[in-house]
Amino acid sequence: MRAEVKEYNYDWMMGSITEAAAKLPAGSQKEADLSFRYIPYFRYALGALLETGPPGVQFLKMLSHYYKNITTAHDQGKKIVATTFCSTPLIFYAMGLVPLTFEVLTAVGAMVWKRGMFDYMDYGCEVGMPETSCSAQRGSLGAYLAGLGETIDFIVCDSPGVCDTNATAFAFAAEYLDKPFFQLNYPSTIGDERSQAYHVEDFKAMIGFLEKQTGKKFSYDRLESYLKEMEAQDAITADLEDMLLLVPTPIPPIYTLMIYAGRFCFAGHPEYTRMLEKLRNEAQKRMKAGVPGLKAGVERLRVLMCYIDHYTVDMNFYNYLEERGIANTGSILTRNFRDNNPYCQSLEGSCYGVDTSSPEAMLETVAQMNARLPMVRSIRGPYDQHGMWLDECLALARLYNADCIIYNGTSGCRNTWGMVKPFARDIEKQGIPVHIMYDDAFDDRVESWEASKERLDEFFTVRGLL
Repeated sequence: MRAEVKEYNYDWMMGSITEAAAKLPAGSQKEADLSFRYIPYFRYALGALLETGPPGVQFLKMLSHYYKNITTAHDQGKKIVATTFCSTPLIFYAMGLVPLTFEVLTAVGAMVWKRGMFDYMDYGCEVGMPETSCSAQRGSLGAYLAGLGETIDFIVCDSPGVCDTNATAFAFAAEYLDKPFFQLNYPSTIGDERSQAYHVEDFKAMIGFLEKQTGKKFSYDRLESYLKEMEAQDAITADLEDMLLLVPTPIPPIYTLMIYAGRFCFAGHPEYTRMLEKLRNEAQKRMKAGVPGLKAGVERLRVLMCYIDHYTVDMNFYNYLEERGIANTGSILTRNFRDNNPYCQSLEGSCYGVDTSSPEAMLETVAQMNARLPMVRSIRGPYDQHGMWLDECLALARLYNADCIIYNGTSGCRNTWGMVKPFARDIEKQGIPVHIMYDDAFDDRVESWEASKERLDEFFTVRGLL
């Protein structure tokens, strides 16, 4: 790792960037325009968010709050738990912990920092992680392996599903950093009594682990309050999903990022509710005015991302969609599979509800919720099995009137790379064009954004979509 990179605490650096960015709109337009001259490496990412108005500002405040929680945790007598985006932070917040999610921190760094996360990713390889491990974890994790972040107190890898690189990254981090580690299993099936009973017992064991690490008793009353807050969040998300159904949709492409990033950071926390309210309010204004969510004012195409988005510097992917008039109907990260969302009607038996009537019911709710998080629900078995990746994508593409489907992942997504071509052929048989991006969502050294953009343009042109 370069010496200059070691001069900065990663959490402090990224937290300072988001905090300053969140304050920028408080000044005049002239002050904002002048400020952009002095932040050439951040102006495009910041501009993409600020152009959305109040939602973008609230999103920046939310990220700033997330980093502030991490950098001040120990001063406040709180412990930091490293975890995965395949985990709802509900139980951690109910326990009074500060969750630190590797994938979220990698994505933020990759999008706003011109250097990207390359030094941190490479450092992970230097100390023993393989180059084929997922860049989503290896990015920010590299900073902690190098001692450049806040001190992690313990690690919980929650329901990693079939993603072995996800699970291995957390196990490696626990061993290398010599931290207590708890691994939740993932249920082999969703919804059946035996599987869910096992998963609930697993969560009880996890709570026991957290109690041992913190010396505090878990509060089901606090968990209930977070679940009730999540009820409000799910209702707003359902409203946003309804507006995504409209053609043209009043939902800008970047909203989908805000929806799932907020859920990964602050599910059940009022901070996420405030941001969702801003998203809904602005979208409803455009809907009532009959204005599309795209800046161009014309929706030329609708795309469904069947896996994840592209996160390298300057918000390039979302700006690309805006420039070409392409509506983003979301990805497997956007969906929460709550039973009040429209796509649940097409995916019977795939969704969950919320029950706060007893401690057991609340744990059942969290277990059901986690079993439907990314990398757990969609890709747990054969892609063409009932209720799996193929069924899900076809249902979503038809419901949201998607003109095409795009696959994007990382070099470490071996489970999806192993089946994406037959998956694409089966989708194409249903009359829906599919494009496979051969880049890395977090590392544009694998394929530059310029090359990715050319291949996307070629796909849209050759298939007669644009």
